[in-house]
Amino acid sequence: MRVRIVDPPAYTPPYDHALCTALAAGGAGVELVTSPFRHGSRPSPEGYALNDHFYRVASPLPFKVAQHPLDMLRLRRLPPVDVTHFQWLPIQALDRHLLPPGPTVLTAHDVIPREPRPGQLGALAKTYRAVDAVVVHSEHGRGVLTDTLDVAAERVHVIPHGVFDYLKRVPHAKPLPPEFAAVERPVVLQFGLMRPYKGIDLMLEAFTAADPDAELWIVGMPRMPTEPLQQLAADLGVADRVRWLPRFVNDDEIAAFFERADVVALPYRKIDQSGVLFTALAFGKPLLLTRVGGFSEIADRHGAAVSVEPGDLTALARGLTELLTDPARSSEVAAAAAALANGEYSWSSIADRTLELYSSLL
Repeated sequence: MRVRIVDPPAYTPPYDHALCTALAAGGAGVELVTSPFRHGSRPSPEGYALNDHFYRVASPLPFKVAQHPLDMLRLRRLPPVDVTHFQWLPIQALDRHLLPPGPTVLTAHDVIPREPRPGQLGALAKTYRAVDAVVVHSEHGRGVLTDTLDVAAERVHVIPHGVFDYLKRVPHAKPLPPEFAAVERPVVLQFGLMRPYKGIDLMLEAFTAADPDAELWIVGMPRMPTEPLQQLAADLGVADRVRWLPRFVNDDEIAAFFERADVVALPYRKIDQSGVLFTALAFGKPLLLTRVGGFSEIADRHGAAVSVEPGDLTALARGLTELLTDPARSSEVAAAAAALANGEYSWSSIADRTLELYSSLL
C-alpha cells in the first residue's frame, strides 16, 4: 500500500515521524509531505521518504498563505498513492476544495480550535465532511465531532496517539544544562509550549502547598508573556524552587529532562490530547493530569495518572504531594504508564489500526 502523510505547516514533526516510521515498518510505502521545520531539528526519516513540498519560497506567514493553494494544487500532480492522510489542513474554507483524488483521511489533532474565529467552526465541520475518514485520539474527540459539529459517527475513527518512544533512541542525546543537572531535589516537570490554557499559573499556586523539598521545572518555548508568571512565583514565595527554560527544546535534549523528572504535570484548562503526555508515557513517568479531553481516559481507564478537576488548586496540590511523597503510589502509576507505552499506545499497535482504516477505504 502506498500512503502519503501530509502536514503542510509542519505543526507536528514528532507525530509525523512516529506515524510514518510505524506505517513503513508495517509494510506500507510511505512519503511524508511537509515543509521545513523552522524551530529546531526534526527526526531523520526511518523507512519513509521525506518531501519538503510546501512553502519553498519564503517562511513568513503572509507568503505561506499566498503559496498554500498553489502547493495544494501541486500536491495533486504528485505520483498517485492509495491513501492521502492529512495531519493538518490549515485553511479549512479553501483546503476542502483542493483535496487530491483518491481516499483522504484527516487527523483531528485539535478537534475544535480553543478560540475559534467567526465562521471557523462551520468551515471546519465542512472539512471533516469532505474527507473520507477522520481520525481522533480519544472518545472525547469523537463525541465533540459527532455532537458539536454533526459529523456522521461512521466517518469518525478513534485511534490513540502513540507514545514518543523514539526520543529514547535519539543519537547523540545531550545531558541536562548544568544549572538543571546540579539539582538534587525531587523534580516536577511541566514541559512544552507555554500557553495560557496549559495552566502554568495554576501549577505555581498549587506548588506552594506541595512538598517543600521539590523543584518545579517549567520548560518550553513561550507563546505568552512569562514575566507575569515569574512575578507570580515571586509573590507566592516559590521563586527559589522554580526553574525556567523558556526556549524551544530539541529532540536531542528532551530525554534528559524526562528521565530526571519525578513527576510530569499537565494542569491544563482544556485539551483533547497532548504530545507531552505521550512523551511522559514513553519514559514511564508518574503523571498528574486534569480531567479534560482525552486525559481522563489515561487515568480512569488505565490508571496511568493521578487526575484532578481542572482549576481545583487543592486537589492539584494534593495530587502533587501524593506522587512526590508516596513511593508505592508513584511506582504504581509509573508501571501503568510503561504498560500503556508497550501495549495499546505503542506505534506498532497504532500502525495496525491505521492500516486497517486505509484498507477499509479502498
